Amino acid sequence: MTPWLQGLARLRQYPSALAGLGIIALLVAMAVYAVTAIPYSEARELWRGGEAWQDLPTNASPVWTDRLLGGNAPRTIRVATDDVVMEQERYEGVRLQRAVLPVDFPYGGFPQEINLFVESQFDERQPFVRLTWRTPDGESIPLDARRVGESERISISQDRQLESRLGFTPQVGLFTDAEPGADDPQVRQGTYELVIEAIQFEETATLDANLVVYGQVHGLFGTDHKRRDLTVALLWGTPVALAFGLLAAVGTTLTTLIIAATGVWFGGWVDAVIQRLTEINIILPLLPILVMVGTLYSTSIWLMLGVVVVLGIFSAGIKMYRSMLLPIREAPYIEAARAYGAGNARIILRYLVPRILPVLIPTFVTLIPTYVFLEASLAVLGLGDPVLPTWGKILNDAQAQSALYHGFYYWVLAPAALLMLTGLGFAMLGFALDRIFNPRLRNV
Repeated sequence: MTPWLQGLARLRQYPSALAGLGIIALLVAMAVYAVTAIPYSEARELWRGGEAWQDLPTNASPVWTDRLLGGNAPRTIRVATDDVVMEQERYEGVRLQRAVLPVDFPYGGFPQEINLFVESQFDERQPFVRLTWRTPDGESIPLDARRVGESERISISQDRQLESRLGFTPQVGLFTDAEPGADDPQVRQGTYELVIEAIQFEETATLDANLVVYGQVHGLFGTDHKRRDLTVALLWGTPVALAFGLLAAVGTTLTTLIIAATGVWFGGWVDAVIQRLTEINIILPLLPILVMVGTLYSTSIWLMLGVVVVLGIFSAGIKMYRSMLLPIREAPYIEAARAYGAGNARIILRYLVPRILPVLIPTFVTLIPTYVFLEASLAVLGLGDPVLPTWGKILNDAQAQSALYHGFYYWVLAPAALLMLTGLGFAMLGFALDRIFNPRLRNV
């Protein structure tokens, strides 16, 4: 068994390493699920918002947070005319279509808002629609009557005339039997009905309606101010974060090691130039440079990745690798390789670099979360990729909308927990690998 495999086999002796591997496996599983269940094109369109989220509530907390505390906050209820039988009556020159949409409301809180989405098809004359709300005890409350176009949203909860008649906002007044203007109205549970009566003036005209009673809670991770389900960004943020961290760590670590080995082997002016470039690069601040690139040029995640790799090539690691490679250059097997005619590239890549790769592994593992946090930091500063949904963009939106001030803690805690989990998993594995492969810590 090679030393590498022996070292990896020793991971079983470190519970922290096994826990770290479990966390990393969970993150990888989330990444695989995200890219398979929600294709990139679909995730991108969903994150842009629009009609895709019109049936979701605004700033709704996760369902489990409410249920865990013993609450019974309402969830979103959707009822469409396709789910019920549309009655029709014919009169001279017109057709009367009638649909009753049942709303079963067993919750202990009032809904967030109520919208009716209407789509109609006609040639010239628009249909006339009348809406009536029925309470569980049979009371009928007239809502609205109007002509509707091909696609309209009737916002029942924003009807000011209805609010003045009910004495409450419509989302409260339609679900309570309290007297108008009461200080503490209570929810009346039961089955409500929205009666839709449409007068069609054309024989081929059709009408479809979709009633949405928006709840206070939604899904596993809630929604944001644009009605977007945060599950999409939290899931897709995993492969983005892991890919950025992995590619940046691979790009900077391998190039740094090869450049350090090249300077050690050739020595002279080559080594001097590498060391001077390293000393100049060390004093350059990475984050301000990335902020400048994102502000003045582009916030593409791939451009940022390229800048990170370029600035990470001549990092302080070159000096550390150089000190480790200098005694290896004088080793007898290096002299033997030169004697049988091995070229410079072969000696660097086959004899120098592999000798310190085991020590490099822990550094490589612990670098991955560093770049994950860097990408999230850029997004929090408003320099994230404008297309990709990421953890950092969730935090940026939460900051812009003052989520913590308004009590939307889930909006911040979910992406922050995933970032901390990523750092914890790779750190636990990296520390265990350091104890295995680092000769100074091997017997500690």
